[in-house]
Formats: sequence, C-alpha cells, structure tokens
Amino acid sequence: MSSSPEQATPLELFRQELEDQVAILNQALLDLEADPASADGFDRLMRAAHSVKGAARIVSLHDLEALAHAFEDTLVAVRDGRLFLSQALLSRLFAIVDCLETIQGCAPAELPGWIDSQRSVLEALAQGEVSSPPLTPGEPTQGTPAPERVVRVDADQLNRIMALAGESLVEAKWLQPFADSLAQLKDRQNEMVALVEQLHQQGSEPGSRDGRDLLEQVRAKERDCQELLVDRLGELELFARRVNNVAYRLYREVIGSNMRPFSDGLAGFPRMVRDISRSLGKQVRLEVIGKGTLVDRDILKRLESPLTHILRNAIDHGVETPEVRLAAGKSAEATLRIEALHRGGMLAIHVADDGRGVDLEAVRRTLVQRQLMEAEAVARMGEADLLDALMLPGFSTASAVTELSGRGVGLDVVRAMVQEVGGSVRLSSTAGAGTSIHFQLPLTLSVVRTLLVEIAGEPYAFPLARLDQIVAMDQSAIHGVEGRDTFNLDGRTIGLLAAREVMALPPLDQLPDPVPLVVISDHSNVYGVMVDRFLGEQDLVVRPLDSRLGRVPNISAAALMGDGLPILIVDVPDLVRSIDARLMRGDLHSLAAAPPAPCSRRRVLVVDDSATVRQSLVRCLIGAGYRLEQAADGREAWTALQGQEFDLVLTDVEMPRMDGLELVRLLRQQPRLASLPVMMVSSREGEQDRLLGLEAGADYYLDKGSFSDARLLAAVHDLIGPA
Repeated sequence: MSSSPEQATPLELFRQELEDQVAILNQALLDLEADPASADGFDRLMRAAHSVKGAARIVSLHDLEALAHAFEDTLVAVRDGRLFLSQALLSRLFAIVDCLETIQGCAPAELPGWIDSQRSVLEALAQGEVSSPPLTPGEPTQGTPAPERVVRVDADQLNRIMALAGESLVEAKWLQPFADSLAQLKDRQNEMVALVEQLHQQGSEPGSRDGRDLLEQVRAKERDCQELLVDRLGELELFARRVNNVAYRLYREVIGSNMRPFSDGLAGFPRMVRDISRSLGKQVRLEVIGKGTLVDRDILKRLESPLTHILRNAIDHGVETPEVRLAAGKSAEATLRIEALHRGGMLAIHVADDGRGVDLEAVRRTLVQRQLMEAEAVARMGEADLLDALMLPGFSTASAVTELSGRGVGLDVVRAMVQEVGGSVRLSSTAGAGTSIHFQLPLTLSVVRTLLVEIAGEPYAFPLARLDQIVAMDQSAIHGVEGRDTFNLDGRTIGLLAAREVMALPPLDQLPDPVPLVVISDHSNVYGVMVDRFLGEQDLVVRPLDSRLGRVPNISAAALMGDGLPILIVDVPDLVRSIDARLMRGDLHSLAAAPPAPCSRRRVLVVDDSATVRQSLVRCLIGAGYRLEQAADGREAWTALQGQEFDLVLTDVEMPRMDGLELVRLLRQQPRLASLPVMMVSSREGEQDRLLGLEAGADYYLDKGSFSDARLLAAVHDLIGPA
C-alpha cells in the first residue's frame, strides 16, 4: 500500500474504500436486524452498496459490481415491500458483506485474477443461490514487497499540524537576529575591556582628570552593555515562552494524530457477537460506551485480540441460553457491555456481561485436573486468586474442544498484552449476576511518564506505571533474615536487593541513608530494588533500541532527556525475571555485609516433577541462604550428581522416568554418594510409605500434607546444619 493517495494505484484506493464501506455495511445490517423499520439503516446500506458498486465499476471489477448491484436490488425490494426481511435474507446479505471483507485480504495486484477465479461463486451469491460461499483470499505472490505502513490522519488535524510546523519555522528565524545582537554586545564589552586595560596601563590615579575621563567612559560602556543585555534577556524569555507554547501544541497534535476513537477498534465485534451467539442458540446484545474515547493506535491494535477472546469467552461460558435466563428471572437477551474512558491519566476499559458468573469450584477442579497447581495450594486460594488463575496459560474449563473453547488459549492472551504495554487487569464476578474485566492501560506508548534514578553514576528511567511504590527506607528498617535483606511494607515482608548487583554493575561502598528503593512485582513476586538516588519524574519520548544491539538485558528502550543526553528505560518485567534467576542460583548478596565465599554455602539438589513444588522448596531454602540446583525427575538428578557435589538431596517419590525410591537406592550403591544426606518430600502420608522411603536409604521423610517452611528448614538444619 502506498504511503500517500497520490502514489496509490486505483486498486489500492479501491481496497481502502472497501475497508470503510464493509464496516458501514456490517453495522447497518446489525441495526436493521434489530429494527427492521429503521429508515436510517436502509439509507446507510443503500449508500454504502452504491459506493462499492461505483468504485468497482471504476476499476473494472465487473463481477464485484454485479454483486454490489444485486445487494442494492435486494434492499430496494425489501423497502418496496416485494421481499420480506427474513433471517434467511439477512444471512444472504451478511454473506455478501463477508465476501467483500474477504476481498480485502487480497493483494491489489492479485485482486482481478482472484475475482476471475471465483466468478461462479460470486454469480451464485448475487443470484441468491448460496448463502455462505467458501471464499478464501489468494496468497501473496512470492517476492512481493511488504506494504508500507499507512496511518490515516484527520484532515483538520493534519492542517493544524502543518500550521504549527509553519509557526515553528517562523519562530526559528528569530534566532539569527538574536545571535547578531549578542555579537554587538560582545563588541561593546570588548571596547569596555580595552578602556579598563588602558586605564590600568596609564597607572593614573582615580582622582586625576585623565583617570576620571577613562572611568566615565568605562561606566558609560558598562551601562550601555547592561541595557542591551537586559533588553536581549527580555526578548529571549519571550521567545522561550513562544517556542515552548508552539512546541507543546505541536507535540499534542502529533500525539493526537496517533490516537483513534475507541470505536475504530470495534468494527468487527457487533457482527462477531451476533454470529457466535446465534450459532450457540443464545441472544446477546453488545453495548459500547465511550466510542469517541481516544486511544493510542498501537494500544487499540493490541486490544483487538484480548477483547475478542473476552467476548467469545463471555458468550460461550458466561451467557446462559434464553430458557435458562428466563427461568432465573432474567431477560432472554443477555447484555455484553464495553466501556472506555480516560481516568487519572490512564485509559480505563471495562468489559462486563450479565451472565451466570464464574463457577469458582469448577476453576478449582480445573487447576488440579490440568496439573496447573497442586491440590493443596488450590484449596487455600481465595476468590481473587481463583479469578486471577483464569488467565494462566493452558487454563480452560471447557469439557470438550470446540471451535470456541477447550484449547487452553484464551485469557492468558489478555494478561500478556496488558503486561506488554505496562498496564494492569483484574477480574470480578458475582454468581448469577455476571463477570467484569477491568483494564488500566497507558494513554500512549510513544510517551511514558518515568521515575529517573541514578545507578552506578548513570541515569536510568523506570516507567511509573510499572512501579508498585517508591520508598525512602531508613537503614534501621532493613533486617537480615538468613542471608537475605528484607523490609516490611504494608504488612508484607519484601526481599531487598541492589539494582547494581542485578545489573552486574560495581557495588556501592556504603549504603545511603535513607535507602532509596523502588518496589516492583509480577503476578507472583514482589521485590524492593535499591537505587543510588532519585532524580525526579519526567515524561520521555520512547525510542526503540537499534536492532543491531540485539536483546539488552533489563532494558526495553531509550530516550533523550531535556539536555540532549541519552537515558535507558528499564524493562521492569525483565528485571523481575533477572532477580528470579539470581535467586534460583542463590548468588545474591546482602547489602550490608560482604559477599560470602561461594564454597562456604551448602548446596541442595531439589528433585520434583512439579514445577510448583520445586519453586516453593527452592524459595524457602534460598531464603535461608542455601545454594540450590533443580531436577525434574530422578534420572535428571542422577546425571547432575555424577558431575557436581551436593550437601543434600531433597526428592519427591512419584516421578516419571526414575522415581525417588530408585534414585535413593542408586545413591546408596555408589561409594562417593552412599553417605550423601537424602530427604524425601512426598504426598504419600501413610506409615507404610514412610517406612519404604527410609528402607530405601532416605535419612528423613516429610509428607506434603503437613509441610511448612518451618518444618522443612528444621529438618534441613538437622541433616546438614545452617547454610
């Protein structure tokens, strides 16, 4: 697609127009279906069909012209009372619109050939012989260059941007005369300096006539320079205000040109809701509030897939059939509501249905059946945690795989998108009354509000939307717990570490007091990250890193500060992942103490086929200062034990490939490993199971039913002592 209308080919312009007209046709048909007596719906359909027909004639796509003509004739017949607007007729009209939408997927150069290949289908559709033709767009020709990115800008807005650009050019022309006037000031100051030097060389007494004359000339030059300087400073201040005003207006207009009404991203949703609800025998009405709310184009585009999943899930899982709704005292027609608004400098989007709500017990069963979490952990989960679990990868409560459900790909797309743009999402549900999903997203991705900090002498920027809190913590509030620094915040104990260490920068010689730190988190972990000092807040225009740099750990983008110096923007999710990785390796050091020698810390091998269990055990032991390695089953553990030294093996019993009993027996047969302490942690709680583990050679048997961090640490201390 060409970058401007002047460069676009007729077929490219036709495809652009077709995109607009298809959106009008879809919405007008939906309105007509809801109210067959709507004159406005008929008028919009007639105008759009007529536009498609005329455009197709201009580019000599006569088969498409005939199809649009047939669409138009059908509408006239309905309007004149010669045809009844039945569901079958509506399905045929929708099928014609689907055909036009399919054509949008063809490359302009291939459009005539594709239409020729589909002539028989198009003719049958125009004559009403088929209602749902199997149309697919042709594949792009190999080697065809990718289309250029096109951004549509409102004509009035473009005119304002051009006017502001002209103002900027005019204002910039003031700089040269100002520079010339400063040169005059410099010349006069040089003359004054020469007079002072002359006075000095003559060595005249200030009270003499010559001295008084020279001093008077110096004073005159001084007054002259001062007056000129005051005038020029006043002009400069006025110029700075004018330029700032123009620059701000230009900035707002350019940002605005990248914003689109929320409704632009919803064009296909009313039709999708209609088709899915009818296929499931349900009645659903879609309401959109805040259609004119302006949204960043990139965010609007990224919202398409999450909103699609949410609406499909709501219709399939949340909305009841008309019979069930009537029996529950509800209207037969369900309501899906999407609302968009600006709130507190953020974009707030709410999606709600009035269906049955979330079955929390079904969520519990699914988490266990799909082995997404351990049964013990699921039993302890509250309502908020269970609703949050709906967005786990692989989660689905569908009993069978259908076109809509059961593949385990759904609301995790929502969470991924929200995390990608630096927003937040939460779910709420009331049994029998429906479910709501609440988004909070940045207004734009091109400009980000940041906290500027200093780390190892360099400035870095943390996006404020990614931070939980900003804290200045007294040194006395930091506590060492088994080799780890922690602090208490809002009733929570949070691990504390230095940004310098995570980012592999030189350590601080001495802790600042108070300690400046930012609190960051993902959906399961919270950390306090110490920086050297806070530098303030600032809006930054995001600039992507050069692709030749590849992936830069813990950094997402760059920007320029007001003085023109570059600054790196921290990738907070990646920073959390880096912290997790360092914790897993057990190589983070206390802020207040010198790092211990690696060989002085005891190493533990944790063996369990459940990632959740492994993570729980690892975090507990790392918090106590032990160094940890992991294995997913007995065979993987056996391989690790051949080349590494460990002080303790902590293993499950039931595992694939090689279970814990077999692993222990193998250890006891090897001279080097025969005395290695082994603890079994198993869900088998019977006395017979405990005896089997001990007879195989385990030194300690801990059942998961009575598991706690305190019991685990006490057992480890008994076997190998402190870390």
